[in-house]
Amino acid sequence: MSVVFLGLGSNLGDRTGNLRRAADALVGLPDVDSVRLSNFRRTAPIGGPTQPDYVNAVLRCETSLSPQHLLRHLLRIEASLGRQRKELNGARTIDIDLLMYGSVQMTSSDLKLPHPRLEQRRFVLEPLAELEPKLPLAGGGTAHQRLAQMMKY
Repeated sequence: MSVVFLGLGSNLGDRTGNLRRAADALVGLPDVDSVRLSNFRRTAPIGGPTQPDYVNAVLRCETSLSPQHLLRHLLRIEASLGRQRKELNGARTIDIDLLMYGSVQMTSSDLKLPHPRLEQRRFVLEPLAELEPKLPLAGGGTAHQRLAQMMKY
C-alpha cells in the first residue's frame, strides 16, 4: 500500500457538498483504505478567468492502485460530479489532483508526480501540513516547514 495525497477543490454549486461527495466516492474505490480528510478552506482563485472562490481540502489515503489506475478513477469521479473541462483554469464543480503518491517521482503525458505546483500553493500546503506536518517534500523540508517559509512572505 502506498500513501497518497489528493487535492480537492470546488467553486461551483454546493462547494462543500461537492468535496464531501468526492471524498465519499474515493472511500468507495477498491483498494483504498485509511482515508483522512483535512478541514475545508475557502480560497481565492489563482489565475484563469474571473470566477467564484474555491473551497479546498486535502485527502490522505492508502492504496494499492497504481498511479495511472488511480488517476483514471479520479477522472471518472470528477465526471460523475459534473466536471466539465471547457476552459483552462476555469470554474469547476470538482477538481481532484493527485498531489503525491508515496515517494514516486514520474512524468508522463497525463501525470506528473509529485504535482508540479504543490509546494507553491498555500491552499495545498495548509491542509497537507494539517494532515501530516512532517511529510517530506521533493523540494526539501517538510510540509510544515515549507508552509512556514511561505507565510514569511
